[in-house]
Amino acid sequence: MAEQLTPLADDRALLGRTSTAERVSDILRSRIAEGYFPPGTRLSEDSIGGALGVSRNTLREAFRLLTHERLLVHELNRGVFVRVLAVEDVEDIYRTRRLVECAVVRGLGEPPYALDGLSEAVAEGRRSAREGDWKGLGTANIHFHRELVALAGSDRTDELMRSVFAELRLAFHVVDDPRRLHEPYLDRNEQILRALFGGAAARGGAPARRLPRRLPGAGRRGVPAPGGRGGVGGKKTASCALGGGDRGRACGPEAGNDGGPPAERHGRAPQAGRGRRGVAGLRRLGRCQTEDLVCAP
Repeated sequence: MAEQLTPLADDRALLGRTSTAERVSDILRSRIAEGYFPPGTRLSEDSIGGALGVSRNTLREAFRLLTHERLLVHELNRGVFVRVLAVEDVEDIYRTRRLVECAVVRGLGEPPYALDGLSEAVAEGRRSAREGDWKGLGTANIHFHRELVALAGSDRTDELMRSVFAELRLAFHVVDDPRRLHEPYLDRNEQILRALFGGAAARGGAPARRLPRRLPGAGRRGVPAPGGRGGVGGKKTASCALGGGDRGRACGPEAGNDGGPPAERHGRAPQAGRGRRGVAGLRRLGRCQTEDLVCAP
């Protein structure tokens, strides 16, 4: 966990004189969304509190807020962990994105639109791809959709989706080939941007993505988390929901994807299966970023 603490120490300056639990939770939420804390990571009160220079009570309140947002989970006598998503979580994330992003585009009104943030996110993605930084490419993709939501000019919608996008990052962690997942979205995000520059939203909502009417049935087999528990609260883990496994074979540690847990990991974060299914499953769930540029009416 030491490598995650250095950026947190840099974030300490952001707290200034208003060292509140809300501000601490904002910082930790952002770090989860940027991929610094993978699913299953145990968050040490001493280490994080020391890095941010906040009291234990303040940090616990921040943890409580993020637990309410479904980003963390508290286990009695064990501590606080970054949540491991279940199948139902992943499905609901994309359902929420579909509802919000399509509504945003339909409500844009007449052009021109404020597209600087979207343009920067596309450029960030291109830069990450050139450098072979596939985790960074996933971050750029999240930034793109965050900026798309921001076009609504609604603080409440932005706040709602910040937590959703942080959860989405947790889903990305179970994919073993991030390049295969994220790279195709570069061109598609640019298509959305070009359509918005052309004022397509004013002609009936053209730049948003049509989402699938049904979610994939294949690959929805869940694998219990270590200790016999499936995901959170007995639910199936998200690994297989994202296409893990191959031809009915289990995915996760039982399938031989055992790389050994880091020092402060809660069991093992679920691993996506090898090969194309691990990527295709999540891509089918995430058609808001693919297909043609139309929101279903």
